[in-house]
Amino acid sequence: MTLRTARRSSLVEQVIDQLRDEIATGVWAVGAKIPPEPVLSESLGVGRNTVREAVRALTHAGLLECRQGDGTYVRATSELSGAVRRRLETAELIEILEVRRGLEVEAARLAAARRTDDDIAAINEALARRDAQWTAGDHAAFVEADLAFHMAVVEATHNQVLTDLYRDFSAVLRASIGAAGNLLQHSDIPHAPIADAIAAGDAAAAAQATHSCLDEILRSTERPAAIPA
Repeated sequence: MTLRTARRSSLVEQVIDQLRDEIATGVWAVGAKIPPEPVLSESLGVGRNTVREAVRALTHAGLLECRQGDGTYVRATSELSGAVRRRLETAELIEILEVRRGLEVEAARLAAARRTDDDIAAINEALARRDAQWTAGDHAAFVEADLAFHMAVVEATHNQVLTDLYRDFSAVLRASIGAAGNLLQHSDIPHAPIADAIAAGDAAAAAQATHSCLDEILRSTERPAAIPA
């Protein structure tokens, strides 16, 4: 994109928009290191001070994170995502799980009403991976697989706002799934009833199955449990 001559403030805003677009479209994924300042300056055809101001603005907005002596990394996909992550990082586990329950119950209900054959296939594939990782005893892989299952359900709602919000929520969900797994002392909660109800198009059953699943996780946070070393 060729940048036209403009006031400095407008030029910085244009660079911010271009950098934000790289993040929003996934060219720079969350967790990825962005190109260094000299490279950005050359590729955008603007001065390094302009790039520095744009990066500083996106860092303040929560999209980027500057690590001293290392570089700048993508922290979130949008200002909303950054704000959500900052808020959730200081939240109690039970608060996160309560919000998670609300999102996932509604997602299951909508998914049952709107799912396509491709959605059903994606949910069942994610469920199989989740169960396989549980059987294998790979806790880290299980957390990722469990999250992927719930993400497949959310995507089946075909509600882009809900999907984006849940995706923004997913980084903190990784921690909540891991913590809840410890609190449950490695006792899995079957997710097949959720997948089956969605496939059957039974919105009430899908919502109830999801509610029951998250209720069990919430109950686990309210009782003493030995956390494995």
